[in-house]
Amino acid sequence: MTLIDKSTIPATGNDQIDSDHAEFISLLNQLDNADNLEFAGLFRQLHEHVAAHFERENQLMAQSLFPAESEHKGEHQRVLSEFKQFQSRVDKGLIAFGQAFIRERLPGWFAVHAATMDNVLASYIRQNRA
Repeated sequence: MTLIDKSTIPATGNDQIDSDHAEFISLLNQLDNADNLEFAGLFRQLHEHVAAHFERENQLMAQSLFPAESEHKGEHQRVLSEFKQFQSRVDKGLIAFGQAFIRERLPGWFAVHAATMDNVLASYIRQNRA
C-alpha cells in the first residue's frame, strides 16, 4: 500500500526541498508497510528526517529574508511537537498510536504543507535570486 504517491505532490522547483520531500514520502510509505518490529526504528528515522528538513528550510528562510518566516517556522514547531509526543508513545511500545499518526495525520498535512507553505517559500527564493 502507498500512503502518498510521489506524483501527487507537485515539485516546488527547489532541489533541496524536493529531495527532502521525496525522502519523506519514501519513509512514510515504508512505515505504512512496516511490521511492529520495524516500526519504531523507521518512526525515529522519519522524526529525525523531518527535524533536519525543517532546519534546512529554516536556514533557507533566514538566508532569503522570507517574509512569512515566523508563520512557517511556527508550523514546523507545531509538527515537531506532535512528532515528539508520538515518538514518546512509540518508544513505550504503543505502536498503534504511531501508526494512526502516520496513516491519519501525516499524509493530509504533508500534501497541504508542501503545496502551500513550501511551494511559496521555493517560489520566493527563485524570484529573489533572479
